[in-house]
Amino acid sequence: MEKNKNSDEDGNDIKIDNSNEKIKNPWMLVSIVLGIALAISLVFVFRGGMTGNVISENEAGKSLVSYLNAQTGGGVEYISSKDIGNLYETTVSYQGQNIPVYITKDGEYFVQGAVSINGNAIANPNIQAPAELPKSDKPVVELYVFTYCPYGTQSEKGIIPAVKLLGNKIDFKIRQIGAMHGEHEKIEAQRQLCINKLYPAKYLDYTLAFALSSEIGNCNGDATCAGPKIDALYNQFGIDKTKIDSCMKTDGVTLYATEESNSQAKGVSGSPTLMINGADAQSGRDSTSYLKTICSTFNTEPAECSQTLSSTSPSAGFGSGTGSASSAA
Repeated sequence: MEKNKNSDEDGNDIKIDNSNEKIKNPWMLVSIVLGIALAISLVFVFRGGMTGNVISENEAGKSLVSYLNAQTGGGVEYISSKDIGNLYETTVSYQGQNIPVYITKDGEYFVQGAVSINGNAIANPNIQAPAELPKSDKPVVELYVFTYCPYGTQSEKGIIPAVKLLGNKIDFKIRQIGAMHGEHEKIEAQRQLCINKLYPAKYLDYTLAFALSSEIGNCNGDATCAGPKIDALYNQFGIDKTKIDSCMKTDGVTLYATEESNSQAKGVSGSPTLMINGADAQSGRDSTSYLKTICSTFNTEPAECSQTLSSTSPSAGFGSGTGSASSAA
């Protein structure tokens, strides 16, 4: 059945397959449970917080996110908080989903039954830390993206410095999901696949420079505008435009179709999606977080894992700016 293309309210790029609607993300179940618990049992219970000490919604929300990260092993990011009367509703981002969660106004209790952030549980939460990622001597790291997805380019800007540091100690691939922003996204995917085929040593340099180019981003996919800027990247990295154009004509469609089929077979629909040793992985979008996540999957960590990279999250979209964690998909 044909896949419908859509995006979530935060601009997350996703593909929705109506022929096989399964909830693969446990957090979606968590949010449903939270909503039911809120509606049934907590309408009048927490007025003014359980202790009577009311703090701001932002302060309570950030405290809740710290608690959730401790429970899940990381990857929960703060989006916003609002006062809904008896509780604060905090929106967090996790595994490509924006999820509403709830906290008492004193900032002490995560509302699902109620669980004390300070460790005094009134009821057990249904949040569990994700299973430990499989380890190997040479981790296989795959980053699935749409080439023009703002969060895809954000993740590329964050992960490539970590990948270049680790070098051949990992097996890294940027995998193409397909195209949902237009024909220009498919063309760029084919271009990058051909660069990777013909100039593998220059592929990451090109891809990073592409993501860092606010000028290319400002073209909004217009070929007349973007063409000269892409040609400039070819010249910068010693890539023969004629060879790439020829590859795109002869091999581009096949390379692209193979990637699209792979993402469908893996059930990947969100950009970005990180997989390590065949398992879904969560990570912050800064280079330090990516390095830490990847290094956790070595049987024996190499010396590079102790080196320091940037802990600042890149901005979503094209360009070299920085962004807060809340910008992540």
